[in-house]
Amino acid sequence: MAKRTKKVGIVGKYGTCYGASLRKMVKKIEISQHAKYTCSFCGKTKMKRRAVGIWHCGS
Repeated sequence: MAKRTKKVGIVGKYGTCYGASLRKMVKKIEISQHAKYTCSFCGKTKMKRRAVGIWHCGS
């Protein structure tokens, strides 16, 4: 993975492109889509997003 700074986090890969407000919006979206969620079947925090609408439980 590419080196990112503390300040910008996951959107550091975009550098100075696209403007600050757009990168803030993308940061919010990307943090939520890469986060782990609680599985509704087993109750563990192992759900990860594989693709649009496809979720996978790691347990």
